[in-house]
Amino acid sequence: MGDGPARARLLLVGEQPGDAEDRAGEPFVGPAGRLLDRALVQAGIDGDSAYVTNAVKHFRFERSDRGKRRIHKKPSQGQVDACVPWLAAELKVVAPQGVVVLGATAARAVHGPAFRLTDERGRVHDWPEDGEIDLPEGRRPAWTLATIHPSAVLRSRERDADFAALVSDLQVAARALAGAT
Repeated sequence: MGDGPARARLLLVGEQPGDAEDRAGEPFVGPAGRLLDRALVQAGIDGDSAYVTNAVKHFRFERSDRGKRRIHKKPSQGQVDACVPWLAAELKVVAPQGVVVLGATAARAVHGPAFRLTDERGRVHDWPEDGEIDLPEGRRPAWTLATIHPSAVLRSRERDADFAALVSDLQVAARALAGAT
């Protein structure tokens, strides 16, 4: 499951655990997590006050040619759908003010398969009434914001520009938390 305060105002949803997260049993403890921590600090968000989790709760991978390394493999829509009840349960317990979805898989888990991250990133959206997660009144976040996953920044050829864009998107979330969208 996730990690963070039980009544966090901000909930961050990643794609799935990576190799380091799978081995540790905690979200965002590997290289992508360290990059996310830096981005949150630069955006003015206290990462320790946020709840972090993943849309898919298991690490989907394939073995490298030599069979030693576990190589990340994108989760299927069926795996995303199968894990939605766990994400919904976390959202009901935490009841955050806002949710930042990190990457296309997390965005699809919250908004549905038609959501396009490239078209919608960095913008505050009302919690989707017709999304994949039905939450009771009073437990529904006010807003969501989609951005790229930190691991995409790590793989990027334009890492500095993509990191700056991630920070910029998170600054939008920080303003939404402060009440000014």
